[in-house]
Amino acid sequence: MTVQSAMILAAGLGTRMRPITETLPKPLVEVAGKPLIAYSLEALDRAGIGRVVVNVHHLAPLLIDWLARRAGAEILISDETEALLDSGGGVVKALPLLGSGPLILLNADTFWIEDHASGRDNLAEMVDRFDPESMDMLLMTARLDQATGHTGGGDFTPDSEGRLTRYRGTGDGVIYAGALVLHPRIFAGISEPKFSLNRCFDAAAAAGRLFGYAMRGHWLTVGTPEAIGEAEAAIAAYRGEHAGGESEAAP
Repeated sequence: MTVQSAMILAAGLGTRMRPITETLPKPLVEVAGKPLIAYSLEALDRAGIGRVVVNVHHLAPLLIDWLARRAGAEILISDETEALLDSGGGVVKALPLLGSGPLILLNADTFWIEDHASGRDNLAEMVDRFDPESMDMLLMTARLDQATGHTGGGDFTPDSEGRLTRYRGTGDGVIYAGALVLHPRIFAGISEPKFSLNRCFDAAAAAGRLFGYAMRGHWLTVGTPEAIGEAEAAIAAYRGEHAGGESEAAP
């Protein structure tokens, strides 16, 4: 399986991160010495992705300027400054830049620390496991005990073959970890310009074509100013526990 393009969802308002986001777009908020979006870009670099689309809205010129100065993959901008299109609508708007094949989709405000003892990055494993014949979407998932910053419960329940259904409060639910591989056909038949990816999750699950990949390492989501310190402490603790191997934080 080959994936050549990716998108980072970076157009959110970051209202829970105020007052920081009154003058800085949330993807540029720093955690452990680097902007949040840098973790996503570094993971895509390691996965060999050559084209990355980033959607922008709040304080867009600041983010566009930062992206223009970054070396690495070709970065294209999907401009949502006139109107936010939600997670699903944002991807559909960017499809002309992404191509017609499977693509990686990442959230700009979540990332993870790789378990380098496993020998392979999570994104590389996901690309290899994505089977367009049987899957429409392959979601990275995390257990509650390998997450920092998550305040809810589980999102999905995996079966023995990795198929996902919505978590209904019984058994061990897993978190959607803000990274997925999808085939654009999941958007067929949707005409509204603004919609959530949750609509696609439910459609894929109903067709038995929504699958999960259990990530290795530690997952972090940063939604408030207080969460920055929590994430930095978790990174330091994980690195301390796994000293001896490469421990760069990466989404």
